[in-house]
Amino acid sequence: MWFYLACLIGIYHLFRWYRERQVVSNLGNKYVFITGCDTGFGNLLAKQLDLRGLRVLAACLTEKGAEQLKHETSGRVETVILDVTKTEDITAAAQWVKERVGNKGLWGLVNNAGISLPSAPNEWLNKEDFLKVINVNLIGLIEVTLSLLSLVKKAKGRIVNVSSVMGRLSLFGGGYCISKYGVEAFSDSLRRELYHSGVKIAMIEPGFFKTNINNTESFCKSYQELWDRMEPEVRRCYGQKFLDTIVQSTRDIQSHCQSDLSLVTSCMEHALTSCHPRTRYSSGWDAKLFFIPVSYLPTRLVDALFVWNYPKPANTL
Repeated sequence: MWFYLACLIGIYHLFRWYRERQVVSNLGNKYVFITGCDTGFGNLLAKQLDLRGLRVLAACLTEKGAEQLKHETSGRVETVILDVTKTEDITAAAQWVKERVGNKGLWGLVNNAGISLPSAPNEWLNKEDFLKVINVNLIGLIEVTLSLLSLVKKAKGRIVNVSSVMGRLSLFGGGYCISKYGVEAFSDSLRRELYHSGVKIAMIEPGFFKTNINNTESFCKSYQELWDRMEPEVRRCYGQKFLDTIVQSTRDIQSHCQSDLSLVTSCMEHALTSCHPRTRYSSGWDAKLFFIPVSYLPTRLVDALFVWNYPKPANTL
């Protein structure tokens, strides 16, 4: 019995491997629009797709990032300045994309732009702190998608949304985890709505990687700024030791972050170029071996696992 079961599992994985190796034809005639290309995943993906021969439309937040990317890529890469929190920028970028893709439509949309700060215990934050992150990671992603959706449908193309393992496990306060849960929900609903249109939706769920949005010093500086503006009663509740502990924990986590960004961008590339892309891609050993499996455990067990390691406030109000 076990022999036959092993054979069935082996056949399934062999079939899946063969199916996922089938590549879309005429990549050189396909356009892909990527947000957040100044640095990190978006920057590396633009370079990878350029090497594959695709025509890349790269959205950068700054002129400096756009110029640097153009110097490091071929003429197939074009750049545009885009702040995903500004409707006028998105409208202008959508028109810019439409002028370039013409009747071909847009083969790929990669919603990669994102920020992570401010992130801290929820009690330290205000409404504006939450909105700052959510407006980029979720509302901006939705608005960009809706503005380009007709072009993607015309090409029967792909939408790749960058989520996170924090879209499955909310381990810290602030807008980041909330926004990534929202990305998961938006992607799921969109995938079902577009099922009969030929458009495929993929989510990328990376673990912890060394990128600009995970910069250690930026996190520590943000913690201190939030601490300094808090009411004295709240500071007394948590105590200086709590602040020192989360700063040290952040440094410890950052020291274990993976530096090979291609683990993530290879998943993005596969979602754009494979005839049969996956619905979800988990990137990094921590995502595959820890965070994703833990997300399926009973809630009480997960709570116990993480609360056990979470620093305790000095007092209660």
